[in-house]
Amino acid sequence: MTGQINYPSGGEKLSVKDGKLHVPDNPILGYVEGDGIGPDITSASMRVWDAAVEKAYGGKRKIHWAELYMGEKAAGLYDGNYFPEETKAALRDLLVSIKGPLTTPVGGGFRSLNVSLRQDLDLYACVRPVRHYAGVPSPLKRPEDVDVVIFRENTEDVYAGIEYQSGSESNRKLADFLRNEMGANFFQEAGLGVKPISEFGSKRLVRKAIQYAIDNNRESVTLVHKGNIMKFTEGAFRTWGYELAREEFHEQTITEEELYSIYGGKRPDGKVVIKDRIADIIFQMMLLRPNEFDVIATMNLNGDYLSDAVAAEVGGVGIAPGANMSDNIAVFEATHGTAPKYANQDKVNPGSLLFSGVMMLEHIGWQEAADLITAAYQEVVTSKIVTYDFARQIEGASEVKTSQFASAIIDQIRGGLDIEEFREQREQAIEKDRKVREMRRVSSPLEEMIASGRTPHTVGDLMNPSPVSVPADISVEDAMHLMREKHISSVVVRPGEDGEWGIMTQRDVLSRIVSAGRAPKSARVGEVASKPLVTVAVDMSLHECAEKMSNSNIRRVAVTDKDREPIGIISDTDIFASVEQFGLPE
Repeated sequence: MTGQINYPSGGEKLSVKDGKLHVPDNPILGYVEGDGIGPDITSASMRVWDAAVEKAYGGKRKIHWAELYMGEKAAGLYDGNYFPEETKAALRDLLVSIKGPLTTPVGGGFRSLNVSLRQDLDLYACVRPVRHYAGVPSPLKRPEDVDVVIFRENTEDVYAGIEYQSGSESNRKLADFLRNEMGANFFQEAGLGVKPISEFGSKRLVRKAIQYAIDNNRESVTLVHKGNIMKFTEGAFRTWGYELAREEFHEQTITEEELYSIYGGKRPDGKVVIKDRIADIIFQMMLLRPNEFDVIATMNLNGDYLSDAVAAEVGGVGIAPGANMSDNIAVFEATHGTAPKYANQDKVNPGSLLFSGVMMLEHIGWQEAADLITAAYQEVVTSKIVTYDFARQIEGASEVKTSQFASAIIDQIRGGLDIEEFREQREQAIEKDRKVREMRRVSSPLEEMIASGRTPHTVGDLMNPSPVSVPADISVEDAMHLMREKHISSVVVRPGEDGEWGIMTQRDVLSRIVSAGRAPKSARVGEVASKPLVTVAVDMSLHECAEKMSNSNIRRVAVTDKDREPIGIISDTDIFASVEQFGLPE
């Protein structure tokens, strides 16, 4: 490079080959020191990252750091330019960089440097992993249940900057058009903003989230939206998200509806479950049952609120990592501000930047080094060696400086950490948690939907999966024994000589056998079953299903798959319970 930026000798730039990031053993990675507390936390974090790489790979791998300039340091070097073109070019050229917090310059007409970074480099995905680390103070009873990665769309929504000030000429023009041409009704002199949500922007964000889930063995991706109110923007985001999963990840994903209707609540190995939740529900769920959610994909405003709110559950934004990414470029960052009153005091918690570096190591495939830092951090914090922000919340804590905290982590990294045991314990805990939730889904599907915030919309959401079926020539007596043993009120009857499916209910036995004085032992199920079997498709709405049951004067119907095979039973009792709990879905 020319100008102020110099790439270190001995390093090699990253590249993209066949859509995949190629990382040499001696990569050049960019870093921006940051403003305020930036120099303190950057120097401390870099020491930890380098120590972890050295320990993990025994000197066979090494990061070659190239300093890039933004913020106040850049302004001093580039005649007042806070985000010079040379830095933009280097961020594109190096592909992977990390930065400390930046000050937005005071004065009219200046954009936030973070916003400029995202827009100028089209870093469309803000990625925020949020998980609890042992020993970190938390307001939750079970903070260890929080382990979610939030993918926030970075370029659209109300943050796109399409706003018109009340009283301005442009506001008047838009207001007149909306009222006179579009029939809109709103208060006079209202400030106006536009909320663009595109298919292109939505799908590339969801694509990145699903690919992350697949690559990192995550269980689910949840589309978070307010589509029940904003149907053509946030509702469209949900629709496009499901479309993308179906079109591009058909082999690797199933919907939550399919999880219940086809697989009886048991997630097939290797499949990522695609589901969605209303935005206000997700805030409740992340407090009440956060382990229901693995990866979240959402729009700009929702993601802004959600990422900070969930971070507060596990220690705050002071230790919350983050990154802004495009298809190929990734800029990792501290997610908090510059805290100028603590600048150059060697005082603050470096956790946010430190763990953003862990994200960066994971991104380039250096998982061993990333795990070393995570394990060492937990050892230090559980020993109550912490910076001032945690010290005031932990009884008996030893308060240390930023640099001393980094040194304590490095001592652990270089010591006798059993990283394999750390990984095994984490994997076992994740698997145990998944098994418990799977058991609940299988045994009590409707109750589990209610508890996890899912609102039933289709018969597939409510049906009792895997109905018990019997051959047509079995005796009614044997079928009755089976029904009592299984605690069920009906059985599906497989086709006999007539080739038709049927259903035999307790009511059929009473009206056609008991009241007629026939012996159940001598009667065949095929003689008693109601035929032809009334069926509905798995994606039929509850309203349509209720209408069909009413018109047919029956209390239950069979749910069939695309091959017309019965895969479930839904009754009027199921629909009644759902409507009573949730109301009639839209």
